[in-house]
Amino acid sequence: MAAVDLVNQDRLASVTALSSGAHSAPNGEFMACVMEAAAFVAGEPWSDHPGCTRPVIGAFMRGWNDSLPSDEDRTRLLLPFVPAIVGTKGLAALEERRSLMAADWLVRVHTPAWLRLAGLKDQAATLEALPEITSLAQAPSLRGPLEAVCKDAAAAWAAARAATGAATGAAAGDAAGAAAWAALKDTVTELQQSALVLVERMIALTRR
Repeated sequence: MAAVDLVNQDRLASVTALSSGAHSAPNGEFMACVMEAAAFVAGEPWSDHPGCTRPVIGAFMRGWNDSLPSDEDRTRLLLPFVPAIVGTKGLAALEERRSLMAADWLVRVHTPAWLRLAGLKDQAATLEALPEITSLAQAPSLRGPLEAVCKDAAAAWAAARAATGAATGAAAGDAAGAAAWAALKDTVTELQQSALVLVERMIALTRR
């Protein structure tokens, strides 16, 4: 059955915004996270773990929903996915593939973006150069590079904290903060777009 056949269109039209955290079933003002909204439009009991969506997609969407800084961002990025994630339950065999896709994104896209922001360009390049993670059998070969990058990142974090503690001068601090915020916004936007693509790929597995 196509996902569109599982979606109550009247209910979907009534979902106009998303918010963080778990919520009680609607009794007045409608408030829901992305997964509660999916359960609602699918006609399931109120829950942020609806049966119409596979666990990997649900876990990723719940985490993303609650990590976004504002309801405006949640609504803009995640609301369009509400009807799409309904009906993704599919075969259990797809869950391992989705899990590996999420792990690959975390290792080769998400983490390198933050490493590069921190000035650890070589370490970011190391992770980006790893082969795509498509099997659990690759885990042993990934351990060495991941542990080396973690060690470098921990050392850089300790050095940054020491430097911050020693820094003086409000003007210099404000200027550095403004520059860091601009770079952070670019990184966040980049990761949001890549996460959108990841979710679209995970949903597409249902239709194969």
